[in-house]
Amino acid sequence: MVPLTAVLLAAGGGSRFGSSKLLHPLSNGEAMAIVSARHLISAVPRGVAVVRPEDRGLAKSLEELGFRIIENKLVGAGMGDSLSLAVRATIDAAGWLIALADMPWIKSETIAALAERLDQGASMVAPGYGGKRGHPVGFSGAWGDQLSELDGDRGGRQLLQNYPKELELMPTDDQGVLQDVDYPSELSVAEQNCILD
Repeated sequence: MVPLTAVLLAAGGGSRFGSSKLLHPLSNGEAMAIVSARHLISAVPRGVAVVRPEDRGLAKSLEELGFRIIENKLVGAGMGDSLSLAVRATIDAAGWLIALADMPWIKSETIAALAERLDQGASMVAPGYGGKRGHPVGFSGAWGDQLSELDGDRGGRQLLQNYPKELELMPTDDQGVLQDVDYPSELSVAEQNCILD
């Protein structure tokens, strides 16, 4: 069995944003997805990123960071489809830490703490901020078969709902675990609330 694998889900179309959300530059000048990816792989060195076939520039940048690239060629694919592709490609992993490419404000330290809990034997783990579950979400290797069968747009949420007692909520003061962006108007608010490292 190989070590824990970080999974970056970066195959969304970002249609509500109105432009290429994942390549949109943040206040530090870096693209949103690149900041998310950098934080993730600095905490979990073995990573795969799921992208759309047409996003070649993004794929190249993620590959340069150290990610193995997986293309989601399914038309109209959802988060569950991307996640199952990533898990099937890394089914020998000890577990998976699932991150979203549009959440660049999550601190590397938070990601590392979640990875440590998985290494220590947690079945499922997620950060909790203000009583709310955030991202990324970790699954032990025991969930590989069920993760590999996901489809549609629900991602791993289905497993969290079906097995709530398996989830360990790790308290954090990292507000970035809740901060994603669907619309351009949310970007300035997010950058005021969270600090990029």
